[in-house]
Amino acid sequence: MSTVVAYLGPEGTFTETALLEFHRRGSFGSGDIAKLSVESPHEALNAVRSGVARYACVAIENSVDGPVTHTFDALADGQGVRIFAETELAIRFAVMVRPGLTASEVRTFTTHPVARQQVRQWTDRVFPGAEFIPASSNSAAAKAVAEGRADAAVAPYRAAEIFALDVIAEDVIDVPGARTRFVVVGRITEPPKPTGHDRTAFVFTLPNRPGSLVSALTIFADRGLDLSRIESRPTKTEIGTYRFYVDVRGHVDEPDVREAFRELAQQVEDVTFLGSWPAF
Repeated sequence: MSTVVAYLGPEGTFTETALLEFHRRGSFGSGDIAKLSVESPHEALNAVRSGVARYACVAIENSVDGPVTHTFDALADGQGVRIFAETELAIRFAVMVRPGLTASEVRTFTTHPVARQQVRQWTDRVFPGAEFIPASSNSAAAKAVAEGRADAAVAPYRAAEIFALDVIAEDVIDVPGARTRFVVVGRITEPPKPTGHDRTAFVFTLPNRPGSLVSALTIFADRGLDLSRIESRPTKTEIGTYRFYVDVRGHVDEPDVREAFRELAQQVEDVTFLGSWPAF
């Protein structure tokens, strides 16, 4: 029986490309997979939580636009999932239109809002005055062009082949070398074994008192642990309250990381272990 993997679709997204790379690396096991196209990271992770999918592949961070906030919110909005693997993709876009349309005729263009930030300079220069229409994914943007709901899409080159569109520009990116990090999320089981080059993630909320964040971060500093990332997101309960997401270099089975997690749990209001996995 095929392993079901949810991802931000439709076919032709960078997330699908990352999914295929994870499959090649054996992140979903050795058997066949069945790709389940969904419209958001929330839907992908909820498919895992409900048992509809065994895994989800989601983007988590971009080198130009920073964190993919919808993914962070989806990780925190409900329990029952962990991160098991990661990979990175170099990001380069193609600009595509319906056959016969030229760049000078483009009045509307569409792409995912994260992609929009990565090509804003190019689109402002080539499509001056054109209206931007947000899309749920880059491939969904290409589909919108094929269906006549927008004039141009910024998407992976493969989307043009899928939706029979003409490519009018390739390798479009404002910042050369842009990359996006993707992760595999699954139901809670034991994390992968330590490799010596791992990453561990926690999310926690703090009591509303002076110095609480400094005290929490000191737990890691006192043990010489390297925080490779820290992000904050609103709790959505009341203004001024936040969840903090932390990536630590190391594995939860390592004594320093394990003890840091235990001490953190004693100081914060709540903390959730999001997983330990081999770093890319």
